[in-house]
Amino acid sequence: MELRHLRYFVAVAETCHFGRAAERLHMAQPALSQSVRQLESHLGATLFTRTTRQVSLTSAGEYLLEEARRILDAVDASATGVQRISEGRRGLARIGFTGTAVFSQLPAIARAIERDLPDIDLEVHADQLTPQLCEGLSEGRLDLAVLRPPATGDDTAVRAIAVEPLVLALPSDHRLVDEPEIAMADLRTEGFVLYASKDSAVNEAIQRAARAAGFTPRRSHLAPGTAVLLALVAAGLGIGLVPESARALPLEGVTFHDVTDAGAVELALAWHEPASALVEQVVGVLDAAGILTDRPSATGAPR
Repeated sequence: MELRHLRYFVAVAETCHFGRAAERLHMAQPALSQSVRQLESHLGATLFTRTTRQVSLTSAGEYLLEEARRILDAVDASATGVQRISEGRRGLARIGFTGTAVFSQLPAIARAIERDLPDIDLEVHADQLTPQLCEGLSEGRLDLAVLRPPATGDDTAVRAIAVEPLVLALPSDHRLVDEPEIAMADLRTEGFVLYASKDSAVNEAIQRAARAAGFTPRRSHLAPGTAVLLALVAAGLGIGLVPESARALPLEGVTFHDVTDAGAVELALAWHEPASALVEQVVGVLDAAGILTDRPSATGAPR
């Protein structure tokens, strides 16, 4: 038995007419009749009652019609699934996020993918530093990453998402909490809680802003991520400059304050080249949704 035998049988069963079934299948009626007889011979059962005026299903034919439809639907669904996977429209997208970017970017990214690529599931890896994300991309553990450029790796493509200002995280009883305006120069005597990674883009932005204000920030503690950094600030062990999206992490004992000249850090989407079909689909959807910008990233021109 071949799939074509089942398709021919279903066409005859649904029309109860060999001539009309042959027209639907774009084949000669004698060839169709022969194929149905071959199927009946193979199964050892009569599927149709034939008279000069009427063709009708036997009990065995009625049962086979139900099963044939189920089988053919499953085959068609499998073929469609394979095609969608090949086109990158079905599968699993593993996306990593640096620090608090998961709060500011994940909702919009997830909505866009769910709307335009409903057969793609998301696997989210949150609160990682950019070097970890670049490593995940190069080693194939991640498909995409929302990180802070520059991104390492010769085969890493980058598209800018946004520029995020740095804001000041203060212990709630700090002397500067009630100041109407704070500048970097006001922080020259403070101890800073910095990120532990030597390649932290936020640390580099802090260093640039401090140098412009005429001082070098004094390190009081190191934190592996934003959540720990804010906890150390809440404990009164220093102040911190963090991306503005950290405001989404309200913590008792921490007050956020704007700084006039603290600078900003870039947020970008990165992936490993050559991109898979799935990655190309996701990038295209995020681009169409306006999540990606055409502004050059810190690593060069947009890809």
